[in-house]
Amino acid sequence: MDPPSSRSITIQPPGSPQWVHDAVVAGGGNIVQPQHSTAAVWTAAKDVEGLRSLLRDHPHLEWVQVPFAGIENFLPVIDDNRVWTCGKGVYAEPVAEHALGLALAGMRNIGDYGRASQWTGPVGRNLLGAAVTIVGGGGITESLIRLLVPFQCTITVVRRSVEHIDGADTVVGQENLVDALVGADVVFLALSLTSETQGLIGRPEFEVMEPHAWIVNVARGGHIVTEDLVWALENNIIGGAALDVTDPEPLPPQHPLWSLPNCIITPHVGNTPEMAIPLLSTRIQENVRRYMRDEELIGLVDVRHGY
Repeated sequence: MDPPSSRSITIQPPGSPQWVHDAVVAGGGNIVQPQHSTAAVWTAAKDVEGLRSLLRDHPHLEWVQVPFAGIENFLPVIDDNRVWTCGKGVYAEPVAEHALGLALAGMRNIGDYGRASQWTGPVGRNLLGAAVTIVGGGGITESLIRLLVPFQCTITVVRRSVEHIDGADTVVGQENLVDALVGADVVFLALSLTSETQGLIGRPEFEVMEPHAWIVNVARGGHIVTEDLVWALENNIIGGAALDVTDPEPLPPQHPLWSLPNCIITPHVGNTPEMAIPLLSTRIQENVRRYMRDEELIGLVDVRHGY
């Protein structure tokens, strides 16, 4: 990288929100046009071609900060020629909170009660003392484990690399996913979407889950094979599904999932804009500060594994 004294940052594309400019300035960054910059903060979450053009026209850029935590849209552009960072870990707290709310709503039948038009009978299972499996080992999982402490759950974490996670009773590799699903009362999906995790949960996985188990997805809709999920819910193979993400997304109005009593859907609001802006602003500010001082950046993208 360039020496700290010569570093400068461009914010792209043109018309980026003012709060991004404020965050860069607060981090001590010198904002310049792309041709004079050494790094870029890219703010358009879906404009892959725009980012591609920026890098093609300005190959000298040595660091790029992209928005949000999920980078699957940018995988065709991300390379080994520069340092990449994203919002990985920024939104863990609000998303974990939403995941906990979805689990409670499902297990205590709140979703179905909320749709009822007359008094019905008692339904529900405790999260207290439940067997919990969390697929994914990042920031959301760490926050969720902390939120689950009062519920005294037995927690199994499934992740790509088997490493100790505070609060988890067991950590296993992804090759042991099926074993981790057996006996779980609730399964949380909180992992990145990659070619390896696309369609991770389908009919074979649903068939080994407990008939009362709920699956909670706050990651990406593509982790679950949607038609297999519909089958599992319609045939009561599992207890239910609480989804903040779907495939396709947005979910079409007439899709079968909307009408299933054992399915709760929220419109990808685990992290709302009101929650996201202060959190991402802090991340950008901190990374700019570190970049200007030649310190290690936060939220580094693993180019090899795509997250």
